[in-house]
Amino acid sequence: MTEIRLMSLKYRNFKGLRDFELRPEGKNANVRGDNATYKTTLADGWSWLLFDKDSRGVKEFPIKTLDENNEPIHGLEHEVEGVISINEKQMTLKKVFSEKWTKKRGQAKAVFTGHTTNYYINDVPVKKGEYEARIAELIDEKVFMLLTSPTYFNEQLHWTERRKTLLRICGDVSNEEVMYANEELRNLAKILGDRDIDEHRKLIASKKKKINDELEKIPTRIDEVERNLPDISGIVPDKLSEDIQKLKNEINKKQAELSRIENGGEIAEKTKQLRQVESELLQIENEFRANIETQATSKRRKIMELQDKIAELRPKANPPMMSLESLEKEIQRLRDKWHEVNSREFSAPDTCPTCGQVLPAEKIEEARTNFSRQKAEELERINAEGQEKRSALERAKAENKKQSKQAKETRQEIQKFETQIAQIKAEIDQLCAGDIKTPAYMTKSKEKATLEAAITDLKAGSQETVAKLQEEIGHFETALETLEESKQKMNQYRQGQTRIKELEAQEKQLAKEYEKLEHELYLTEEFIRTKVNLLEGKINSRFKLAKFKLFNQLVNGGVEECCETLYNGVPYSSGLNSGHRIIVGLDIINTLSEHYGFWAPIFIDNAESVTTLPIMKAQVIRLIKPEIETENDRKKYNKLNVEVCQ
Repeated sequence: MTEIRLMSLKYRNFKGLRDFELRPEGKNANVRGDNATYKTTLADGWSWLLFDKDSRGVKEFPIKTLDENNEPIHGLEHEVEGVISINEKQMTLKKVFSEKWTKKRGQAKAVFTGHTTNYYINDVPVKKGEYEARIAELIDEKVFMLLTSPTYFNEQLHWTERRKTLLRICGDVSNEEVMYANEELRNLAKILGDRDIDEHRKLIASKKKKINDELEKIPTRIDEVERNLPDISGIVPDKLSEDIQKLKNEINKKQAELSRIENGGEIAEKTKQLRQVESELLQIENEFRANIETQATSKRRKIMELQDKIAELRPKANPPMMSLESLEKEIQRLRDKWHEVNSREFSAPDTCPTCGQVLPAEKIEEARTNFSRQKAEELERINAEGQEKRSALERAKAENKKQSKQAKETRQEIQKFETQIAQIKAEIDQLCAGDIKTPAYMTKSKEKATLEAAITDLKAGSQETVAKLQEEIGHFETALETLEESKQKMNQYRQGQTRIKELEAQEKQLAKEYEKLEHELYLTEEFIRTKVNLLEGKINSRFKLAKFKLFNQLVNGGVEECCETLYNGVPYSSGLNSGHRIIVGLDIINTLSEHYGFWAPIFIDNAESVTTLPIMKAQVIRLIKPEIETENDRKKYNKLNVEVCQ
């Protein structure tokens, strides 16, 4: 258990509060003042002393005192010092925020170069890290804000963080407890498997979306299949195969008769010669194409060689450059360091810090000599290091220039290779587009034409009979083609009907799966409702005034998690006035403080809105704007009035 009590707070030049001391001596206090009398500044100073933030938790906020033109007054130290009692043991904390002014070499006046903050614990100077570590030993900053700000829980935390905080202090409800409390949920554990509720709800949502997408597509797919079904009116499916086979037999018979007529002796010889010539023409054409391909392959090989060269040159075209920025920054740092060392002046005490006697002149002179020697040595070291860094910078610049030149030459060489590749590709395209016009091919082509003409003349004698047979075969083939199309239509129609049945079966299965997912979703929502009811009862029992709503009922019957603070049934975020917000915030602090075993001073801003506060174990500092009714009131409360409660 830890209890912190505020004994006193001193402010100097802090946010316009020039010189003020708040001394509650560990007791509750009321601080009254009109607007713009720095009431909120008291809370900001307390928060800044501990955590470098204002009372709202903002890191960057103005600390300096301003002049009549709203400009910072330079040269002031801005200080907050607090004496606190930790389990009745006192500790003093102090922070001093001041400007840093430096006189640079060659300048008559010092110039502003930034700010510095000094830290003290029990009047002993300490480093920032040591100071922050000492504060952290007391309590975590976020927990401290929870226990000292009436509005932090409800206004600074996201609702999910508020919910987590309540669960931490009040304890969660196990899944087994929830399922035991509701008979409908007895089979939910088997449904969940290794997943938790949130994971399973996400899985359900994903599956439902996927099923919905599929269900939306199925009617379109069925309609598309139906629109593509062929018209089978007039087709007798049972006779198709038989009629097709009859037509094929008739065609074969007529073709055999035609072949007997056409296969005379001379015609057979000429036809044989024609086939030989056609074979030779094909061979010439293959050899021509093979030659073209050989040339093209050679050229493609050349392209690959050029591409390999380009790939080898690519890294050199964009080489990594050496960074100059770090060297330049280092040189500037050494330059600034040199000026800072050079500006140091000798300062020696007149008396011995140990015994208090006046130091002899020779001791002072010896100290002065040592100071001058050390200063000269440090300047010489800085000069040497600076020369080394400048040399390195020049070398880096030269190397970058060299790399840039080589990269440019490399890119030019790559461009030359790419031009050659383009030319070779054009040559390949021209080769592949060429026609066969060799003397041998032309000769064989003429020979083929001569044989074809001779065969035509030989057939002229039986032309009339052949024409009649060919006409009959043509009629049969047309009829056969019609029947084949009808058969194809029937096959297409049957496939379409099968596909429609498959889609309808798929639709029923998906609807069944969707219904199952809906039931599982209902169970998860019922789980959340049951768990939230158990949680709300468990959590609300820990608080006297504050109550919490942990879920919202949706229009579709589902639920969504939330965390809304209620006071007398009124939501904190809507409808609750500022006084009740403070009251419910203090009630929350009481419960949280008991959980963490930690009590710390609570600053209540705008406390005039509350007439009666809850009983608090922690120290309370009320910041009140009183009613200003008379001129005497205005004069009295034109500055802060502190009343320590007995």
